[in-house]
Amino acid sequence: MIQNEVLSAIAARRSCRAYRPEQIKPEELQAVVEAGTWAPTGMNRQSPVIVAVQDKATRDQLSAMNAAIMGTDNDPFYGAPTVLVVLADRSVPTHVEDGSLVMGNLLLAASSIGLGSCWIHRAKETFESEEGKALLRKWGLDPEKYRGVGNCILGYPAEGGIKPAAPRKADYVVKV
Repeated sequence: MIQNEVLSAIAARRSCRAYRPEQIKPEELQAVVEAGTWAPTGMNRQSPVIVAVQDKATRDQLSAMNAAIMGTDNDPFYGAPTVLVVLADRSVPTHVEDGSLVMGNLLLAASSIGLGSCWIHRAKETFESEEGKALLRKWGLDPEKYRGVGNCILGYPAEGGIKPAAPRKADYVVKV
């Protein structure tokens, strides 16, 4: 089987669900967000925007909003100190797909440099709320233009935060 650095990074990536409290380094954040900007997008329209949140008060506000949508008061960000909010221009027909590819790049890049990461859902609902729209306006983004696609949480994995890979299902690929 062919193997290289990229294929190895893909196979090694896992979601992290427990984080140490210390903030990631600026150069780590830069490497991850830059990888997100290189994701393919429909007709290269580059519809997504990445909002890097490291301010604890804003991070905690996003966590509380996400938890409320889920109907819980637990931290859906598992203690991760950084949240990369991926939004996309809803006028672009491929905006959800574009934002999803950005999320994939963010997750892979984080794993490849030793950070823990996880896709946290409910960004769409978060930024459809009045509180979410107010945040978008505060960040200089038009709430009528952008739709939430996902939240990529980042941090240093805590012990037990990353579980071993589950086996791939037998019928994952159908060859025709």
